[in-house]
Amino acid sequence: MIDLLQITDSLTQAVKKVAGDRNGDGYLGFGELIMTGGWIMIPLGIMLVAAVYVFSERSIAIRNASKIDGNFMNIIRDNIVSGNVAAARSFAKNTNNPVARIIDKGIQRIGKPLDGIEKSMDNVGTLEMYKLEKNMGVLSVISKAAPIFGFVGTLMGLMQMFSGITTSNEFEVSTISGGIYTKLITSITGLVIGLFAYLAHSYLDTQIDKTSNKMEAASSDFLDILQEPTR
Repeated sequence: MIDLLQITDSLTQAVKKVAGDRNGDGYLGFGELIMTGGWIMIPLGIMLVAAVYVFSERSIAIRNASKIDGNFMNIIRDNIVSGNVAAARSFAKNTNNPVARIIDKGIQRIGKPLDGIEKSMDNVGTLEMYKLEKNMGVLSVISKAAPIFGFVGTLMGLMQMFSGITTSNEFEVSTISGGIYTKLITSITGLVIGLFAYLAHSYLDTQIDKTSNKMEAASSDFLDILQEPTR
């Protein structure tokens, strides 16, 4: 009976005393929860900031690159078919998007074999794709590295906890449950950051593919225009 009371008392103290609770109110605030993760939360926080920055910056850049006037190719066609190549090039040069820069390169090569024109346009398209994919590797690395950092933080925390138990010879429910609870914070944080980076990379990759399809369609339309008879 006495042993049962002692176990009950230990459980009650474990519930009342939350590991990482600095102000003693019995609850963990967001700041307290983050601090329980230890120093490993610093690189995880840096990864989160980097992932959010890259996602925001690339989203804006890709959205701007994919904005194409529906009449762009019609205006290019009218100018080229009517023989006004200078006007077509001026219009393409003054339009700031990847499709316009590809078409501008094609206009500069008018008069040369179609294979040469197509190759020049493909080269510009490759450069434009490189610009769109800038810093995408950062998201890919974070999606893999963040969960690993989280697991490392948890394992280090558990090692410290069991080392403390071995040194002090104190085996209490509150020590075990509280230690495991707080050390899992790094794993959860790492998984959340990694998931965010993975989803962000997948979304941006899809948007880049859509922009790439627009560039390929514009290049094909331009080559067709060159084969149309002039007026």
